Amino acid sequence: MLSRLLRRVLLSLTLVCAALGFLLASNQDRSLWFALGVAVQLLVFSLLTVSLATGLMSRSPEPDTQWLRSLWGELLVNARMFVMRLPWHTSPPAFLPATGTSTKVPVLLVHGYFCNHHIWHEMAHALRADGHPVFSVDLEPLFTSIDNYAPLLEAAVLELCQRTGAEKVALVGHSMGGLAIRSWMRAHGTQRVAGVLTLGTPHAGTRIAATQPSPNGRQMRWQSEWLLELAAAESHETRALMRIAISPQDNIVYPQRAQVVAGVQPTVFEGMGHLQLCVEPAVINWIVKELSAMSARA
Repeated sequence: MLSRLLRRVLLSLTLVCAALGFLLASNQDRSLWFALGVAVQLLVFSLLTVSLATGLMSRSPEPDTQWLRSLWGELLVNARMFVMRLPWHTSPPAFLPATGTSTKVPVLLVHGYFCNHHIWHEMAHALRADGHPVFSVDLEPLFTSIDNYAPLLEAAVLELCQRTGAEKVALVGHSMGGLAIRSWMRAHGTQRVAGVLTLGTPHAGTRIAATQPSPNGRQMRWQSEWLLELAAAESHETRALMRIAISPQDNIVYPQRAQVVAGVQPTVFEGMGHLQLCVEPAVINWIVKELSAMSARA
């Protein structure tokens, strides 16, 4: 669903930029090569505008030497994901067995808002290489209550346990995916949970969602009633299962340092934007280390 939508958006944007380039070339009596160059420049500018705008909106008023680094890194990751990967990779989620004979705790990867499971390519490769069976989900429909994803996660956890023979799994969530995991635990308990790791999740809500009309967008608004109810329903034992990673330069989820769960000390990664948290080696290494500790406890 998301891939098809992104392809349509890219096609529409390309046609608009091409039309503008041709119109400008015609008015100035320039060649088709000029029109093509203008169209490409307009297309690139359009694709970069969202990352630049969110980077400026979310920037802290305090001096931040890492902000430019995070902005550039996020621009590159957004181009890779939303232009070259997510629109064209259409295969459904698949169970990925561990590489080699060493099998550690199975892992379920849960993506965030307006993404799909293909954001996890780098993460899944690293986890399999470290001995973890990996499974992922596509959170669909795109625009619905986060609570409606709980049955999907329940089915994925049961399938992962059945395929591996494990009694417990670890869950890794990016952005809204972390909230989907918490909603699933509220509905189905934690008896099959070895641990939960969240990356850039709006645990306290994000101000960028202030005008979001979709049900999940409203739930992710800063200090929304849904988030407060979710936190109130969690026990100390549930929160003890969680590990949280945040970035002070997160361009989508902000105020950045407020995105924590009571009693859980966050791990802070400097100089990274929102989607970068899914692909940066430092974050992936942190995930691998935390999962190894969970495997040792299991």
